[in-house]
Amino acid sequence: MPVMTYRCRTCGQIHEGPPFSWVFATPFGWQLTTDPQSGCRGELYGEQAILHCQDETSYFMLGNIVLPVTDSEGTFSFTVWVSLSEQNFRHSSEVWDDPRRVDEPPYFGWLSSEIPGYPTTIKLRTNVHTQVVGVRPHIKLEPTEHPLAVEQRQGITVSRVIEIAETMEAHMAAAGTG
Repeated sequence: MPVMTYRCRTCGQIHEGPPFSWVFATPFGWQLTTDPQSGCRGELYGEQAILHCQDETSYFMLGNIVLPVTDSEGTFSFTVWVSLSEQNFRHSSEVWDDPRRVDEPPYFGWLSSEIPGYPTTIKLRTNVHTQVVGVRPHIKLEPTEHPLAVEQRQGITVSRVIEIAETMEAHMAAAGTG
């Protein structure tokens, strides 16, 4: 099978791909930890994070929103942050290395990554489904009419994967991170 390429409308260059996954490095609001006047501090533990701001503490976990790709084999994913209650966060930490964690009921969470190219994704309702040890949780969005939730249910095409790549690249370039 030949390697697929696409010409990026943002930079004009030809890329191998397109990329079938994007990862968000920190939860929404994390930038407050770099502002000494905000009074916020964060603890980032790879797959988990805690954000302390004045009298409020927020708890986060990384997981994958998986979208089926209807005209290709495989799937597309966004690796995103979801906020959990303190109780669910602590419990998930307790069973982190336990093989029986796959039997856990899903944890309720709020999506805490702003995904460019969609109406706001912050605070979309989710269910966090733990997987086998070593595999990130699967994030299921509440079945609403939000375009991301619709795409998770109905799937996307490779053409849409390319659109997402172009949007993400443009966003990263505008933010100075790409």
